[in-house]
Amino acid sequence: MEPTHRIAIVGGGFAGAAIARRLLGRLPPGWEVMLLSEESTTTYNPLLPEVVGAAIFPEHVVAPLRQVVDVRRGGRFVMGRVTRADLAGRVLTCETLAGEQRFAYDHLVLAVGTRARLDLIPGMAEHAVPLKTVGDALHIRNLVLRRIARIELETEPARRRQLGHFVVIGGGFSGVEVAGALSDCLKGIARYYPGAAPDEMKVTLLQDLPRLLPELPERLGAAALGMLRHGGVEVQLGAAAARIGPEGVTLKRGETLAADTVVATIGTRPNALLATLGLVSERGRVCVEPALRVRGHDDVWACGDCALVPNAHDGSTSPPTAQFAVRQARQLADNLLAVVRGAAPRPFAYRPRGMLAAVGHLNGVAALTGLSLRGLPAWLLWRAYYLSQMPTFGRKLRIFVEWSWGMLFPPDITHIRFARSIEQEPLPVGEPERSRAA
Repeated sequence: MEPTHRIAIVGGGFAGAAIARRLLGRLPPGWEVMLLSEESTTTYNPLLPEVVGAAIFPEHVVAPLRQVVDVRRGGRFVMGRVTRADLAGRVLTCETLAGEQRFAYDHLVLAVGTRARLDLIPGMAEHAVPLKTVGDALHIRNLVLRRIARIELETEPARRRQLGHFVVIGGGFSGVEVAGALSDCLKGIARYYPGAAPDEMKVTLLQDLPRLLPELPERLGAAALGMLRHGGVEVQLGAAAARIGPEGVTLKRGETLAADTVVATIGTRPNALLATLGLVSERGRVCVEPALRVRGHDDVWACGDCALVPNAHDGSTSPPTAQFAVRQARQLADNLLAVVRGAAPRPFAYRPRGMLAAVGHLNGVAALTGLSLRGLPAWLLWRAYYLSQMPTFGRKLRIFVEWSWGMLFPPDITHIRFARSIEQEPLPVGEPERSRAA
């Protein structure tokens, strides 16, 4: 039976996937849940540092959206980029594999997240690598392996140290987790690169604030600092980058850090779609009412990193974290169900359970309600939370087994290069050049 009503969810991240899961099977007959996303998977971004450090495989941090949006329960997935939204006519225009298509809707949910911003520091776009996608994580991982392999072939000492120096900018969750993962990775794979001395490989973390992890209690930020330094990471507090160049980072205080690899974990920008909708926004985030409706629209909703969501629990603005995105998604889905059934939606009110951060492999910090954890217990809790968010029991079980196996063995040193056969051999003499982009 063709659906007569449709809820369109734009964005397949934490929030979008969670909304779809909660709605499916609970709507009245005749309703369809359509999830539109440029990617075919949802990415668990907080786990990307572990991909960088080769502690887990890339497929462990993604879940197929077609597995989330079950067509048998009234779901439909469309892989494509939404380019326009006619809010008055309730029609979305989407660029798909089959060309431009239009989809009507009754309710529109914006869960498009944010993108990496690369213009915060001069030279950042040209000489730094962001960490926002699985592709970014694999690229950084491959860079690390290539740099160490090149050290073995270089003879000039200064050049060897520059190749082996990895600078991470940003002392928030992503920066701390990447720095810890990189340091552990370098120690774990050193045995496979006997031509690179341990003192030629170093990780430096730059934080322009006087402490790490400002979102957590100060004692846990201090604990994370101690863990990183004990693990060999050079942490520089109050160190702001003034410029990033091909040979390293220049600090505002004048010092230059020679490094071939700079990872930037700071800066986000809104999804380009939001600027075309004419919605009320603040600091790049769509302003929503307490019930998660976009201001001035009864049929447009928003949550997650792209939305400025008031928290009725304490009157604060919800932070752009995975924990809040999932909770907002559940409330938004419940509000949609209420509206469809003729009831009134409820305001979003959530008391956070705590904050978690990994600080390298088997190490972490956690601030829970009335309880602080550090070390292995915090790290296990951190992993358990993200494992619980994976769809289907079968996927959870498989990842749990593989994660448990990986805890006992050193990081993987596979350099994953996606090269097609046509790219591996030079063209025969006299043969005309063929397109290698097809």
